[in-house]
Amino acid sequence: MAHSADALLATLHRTAIIGAVHERLKPDSHDERKESLLGEPDPEVTRDLRLMRCALDEAVRAAEQGEVPVGAVVARGEEILATAHNERETTKDPTAHAELLALRRAATSAGTWRLTGCTLYATLEPCPMCAGALHAARISRLVYATPDPKAGAAGTLYDFPTDSRLNHTYPYTRGILQSEAAVLLQIFFKQRRGR
Repeated sequence: MAHSADALLATLHRTAIIGAVHERLKPDSHDERKESLLGEPDPEVTRDLRLMRCALDEAVRAAEQGEVPVGAVVARGEEILATAHNERETTKDPTAHAELLALRRAATSAGTWRLTGCTLYATLEPCPMCAGALHAARISRLVYATPDPKAGAAGTLYDFPTDSRLNHTYPYTRGILQSEAAVLLQIFFKQRRGR
């Protein structure tokens, strides 16, 4: 398994070096980012990139363990409360998604189930179960890298974060380091199909 993870990392790094992967942040309908009047990067953009890179590191750890490469980070401002990656195969637990594990660890770290003031960073758009858990945790914001056309519940198939019928809504930003996360998933599934 280490060999395939090394190949996956080498391909990801090679792609990043030639410039095909790293993309500029693009505002979308849920993300109104602005640069300062001096043209300096928005501190939130810088923080989002740093924390999404941490989530990508977790996704690589998942791939090294034969898990679908999804990583998550829960942060309160600059402070990382928890990190996690998928562990369904390892634990034989269908709910061991990166987002749920990160929320559980963050709640333990914070000493409360209410994660108001926190942002969850995920390399893949949360599924309905995970989007529901974000709602239950009263997360203040979601940032995810790449959409999930088969199970995405934050703008693709469903839009749990902004559903006004729920008693808690939260803004989300999509597309942060999207290419990196998508390449990681594509390589993983290509290698899996090749076996």
